[in-house]
Amino acid sequence: MTVARTICLGFLAFATLGSLLLMLPFSIADGSWGDFVTALFTSTSAVCVTGLIVVDTGSHFSFFGQLVILMLIQVGGLGYMTATTFLLLLLGRRLGLRDKIAIQQSLDKTGMSGVGGLVKSIIAMTLFFELSGAFLMIPVFTQDYGLRDSIWLALFHSISAFNNAGFSLFVDNLIGYATNVPINLIIPLLIIFGGIGYQVIMEMYMWTANRVRGRSERGLFSLNFKIVTSTTILLLVIGTVAFFAVEYRNPATIGGMGLAGQLTISWFLSVVPRTAGFNSIDYGQMSTAGLFITIALMFVGASPGSTGGGMKTTTLRLVFECTKAVLRGKEEVIVYQRQIPVTLLLKAIGVIFGSAMTVVITTILIAIADPEIDFIQILFESVSAFATVGLSTGITAGVSTFSKLVLIATMYIGRVGVLLLMAAVLGDPSPSTIHYPEENLLVG
Repeated sequence: MTVARTICLGFLAFATLGSLLLMLPFSIADGSWGDFVTALFTSTSAVCVTGLIVVDTGSHFSFFGQLVILMLIQVGGLGYMTATTFLLLLLGRRLGLRDKIAIQQSLDKTGMSGVGGLVKSIIAMTLFFELSGAFLMIPVFTQDYGLRDSIWLALFHSISAFNNAGFSLFVDNLIGYATNVPINLIIPLLIIFGGIGYQVIMEMYMWTANRVRGRSERGLFSLNFKIVTSTTILLLVIGTVAFFAVEYRNPATIGGMGLAGQLTISWFLSVVPRTAGFNSIDYGQMSTAGLFITIALMFVGASPGSTGGGMKTTTLRLVFECTKAVLRGKEEVIVYQRQIPVTLLLKAIGVIFGSAMTVVITTILIAIADPEIDFIQILFESVSAFATVGLSTGITAGVSTFSKLVLIATMYIGRVGVLLLMAAVLGDPSPSTIHYPEENLLVG
């Protein structure tokens, strides 16, 4: 039982437990027994923080069922090892070497010192953002609902947003709040902070704390911080401009709105594919160009150590910098005056290839099972499932049972990660002392 197998089986266990709970009569709004495939799909989507649904969450499930979904989202966003380690710390158990190694690998942390304190800080940070988002959204929802319902709606959507889950209790998701300024600020900010990773947030906090305390020494941000923040900002700006450019004439999405409304929704459309899954428009009415832009953003996803999925912003940046180095005839990849190890470049290539193959296989299988669905819709659904986004053109509930099972497997692979899943299947690699001679071949 390696660490990789422990993590993979942990997510599988939570998805199975959640599906059993969601089948119970007191989890369903009308008190009947739930369908197993529907419960399994919903549970997997929640624990994998995806957001794809085959039934309406707000009307199909009772309060208990919604609470189960919310707990699965929280566990999935924190990560199986982080959640279980926190429970062990609450019970007063000391962490062993195996526990520390598991946390180190699941959080992609260098070194094993201070693992317990790290887990506590992650929990505290998560609660801070989720409760802050809930308090800010309560006044907005109170305008349309009572205070009691508004508290639950705000808490549910805040946790769903920070964990990049995309689950909503509204029938039309957030289309009813498409031009609401507070919602279009609070939800995207929760998504962004949840998607940049705990390490980036902690560095940002330490830098701010030092500035407030009046410390004059200049803090050095890590390479991970610089790459994540710069790439995230660039993608948000490019996405906003791109969506505005391709959709401002589309009357089915933002074409009939004023400039302020168009920019607001374009901003929202740029944030949610990274990988939240909320929607303020009907993606089934989006132009083909808009769908492809969304697919590209979904495939990139969030950042390492975050609640989001996808191939990650750092992977994209490393491959881009590697390509730039090749075009300039350089033999080393330099980013912010730091040389990137070859092992990281190989890992990035492996992540991209594994992610692309997963999407291709998922698309082929769904196209075979449901040939009447358009290719662009199938590709959109496949990337959304793998990148744990949750956006859909509206075909999720109508696909065959086989396609739903394929999407369940794809969401699971996207959450645990292609490389981690392969490590769980193949086991830990054994070191080799054999070195083979090099030989050139034609490339490109």
